[in-house]
Amino acid sequence: MNRPRLFLVTPPQFDTNDLAGKLKTAFSGGDVACVLIYLPDAGTKAIQDAAATLVPVIQEGGAAALIYRDTQAAGRSGADGVHVDTSLEDLKLAVESFQPERIVGTGGTKLKHDAMEWAETGVDYIFFGKLDLDEKEKAHDKTLSSASWWAELFETPCVALAGNTLETLDEVAATGADFVALKDAVWQSESDISAVIAEANRILDANPFADVD
Repeated sequence: MNRPRLFLVTPPQFDTNDLAGKLKTAFSGGDVACVLIYLPDAGTKAIQDAAATLVPVIQEGGAAALIYRDTQAAGRSGADGVHVDTSLEDLKLAVESFQPERIVGTGGTKLKHDAMEWAETGVDYIFFGKLDLDEKEKAHDKTLSSASWWAELFETPCVALAGNTLETLDEVAATGADFVALKDAVWQSESDISAVIAEANRILDANPFADVD
């Protein structure tokens, strides 16, 4: 698909059965590449319990199920991969343990040099945007500039976190990022979730990657 794809991030707290239903509805709205199960304050058991329900739903929906930070929960739950942003050492260990069978992603770096160094571990993607900040309507300026810089210069795919409305998608897609991440724009929308996903895909369809000679 010659345009950015959707990368969904779950809310930091949720009722598992409720979210499973919302995910099924989301997948009925169209293409979703990945879902990051984002439980930053939960322990391994809680993450594993949630993943036991959510991972099959995500995989049946045709998306890759990723676990935030917890490699143990990711390994035991049958998830497709893990997102590790705690340290370069932790990331190297995850790459060694999970690849090539599973996905390893990272993000959260503050400096361009760090982003390049972390990508050199062989990760499958690098994520631009702060998952722990309250989302605004538009993507953060630094997210947009970092994703544009990365997409132009590097082969490793990048994910850019959008704002909390679909109006933000055009400017994020224009960065050339391989994936556009949505969080609150999906889960806090007053519209039907399948309609939100369908509209997001329509917007991304209108933003194909530039042809490179």
